[in-house]
Amino acid sequence: MNEAGMSTYIIIICLILFVYAVFSMTKKKQDGEKSGTGNKYGKWIGGGLGWAFGGPIGAILGFAMGSVLDGVRIGKSFYQGTARGDFSMSLLVLSAAVMKADGKVVKSELEYVRSFFLSQFGLEETNRLIQILREVLNQEINLRDVSVQVGQFMDYPSRLQLLHYLFGIAMADKMVDKAEENVIEQISEYMGVGHAEFASIRAMFVRDINNAYDILELTPDATNDELKKAYRRLAVQYHPDKVAHLGEDVKKAATEKFQNLNAAYEEIKKQRGMI
Repeated sequence: MNEAGMSTYIIIICLILFVYAVFSMTKKKQDGEKSGTGNKYGKWIGGGLGWAFGGPIGAILGFAMGSVLDGVRIGKSFYQGTARGDFSMSLLVLSAAVMKADGKVVKSELEYVRSFFLSQFGLEETNRLIQILREVLNQEINLRDVSVQVGQFMDYPSRLQLLHYLFGIAMADKMVDKAEENVIEQISEYMGVGHAEFASIRAMFVRDINNAYDILELTPDATNDELKKAYRRLAVQYHPDKVAHLGEDVKKAATEKFQNLNAAYEEIKKQRGMI
């Protein structure tokens, strides 16, 4: 049997097992049995189906969905297959990676994520996503595989906005921990984001003496012409319209970043006495 045939065969078996597990869990619930066996089936079969249909991200989310199967309507997909859906699922897994980075998950981080989801998806969907997030937080996350998958399927402006959001989580407790920063930098590298772009976004959250230059992806010895060219290039790259398809809240965050870019440019112009 060739590789394609084997993959199809495995998927069919997974589907049969999944249907059987759901049927068994439903029957046990109706019969009043209290065994936890059904939940174990749900976790592993959900994870298997996630890997088949959604790669590393799908596997993590599939396992998490299996863990909360009794509290979720089966007909609702966890991997939506749209630009906005893919973005939200990536947020879910990478949010967990950053939240776990410093060895503790604080209330302010959960509130930050919940607030974002509320603005994007509404109360009912947010409650479901937060429930899944809590399960993902208990799992090992292969940061490289997940980030590489995001880099392959997410457009570049969306990847930059994702980094901005992850730094927002890290700043939720008013300070970006070094371990959190390191995890975000790894995610950035695995997604294929350039070092200069990462440094630019980092400078919006971690303050140091060259912040304005970092935001513009320059060093203090850059000429005035280089400064103008860098600003024009980044103004196009970071324009909020680039991520408008991801929802109003994402566009709002992008607008904030765009304003930071303008502020950095004006600060350097003022320092240099440029008109």
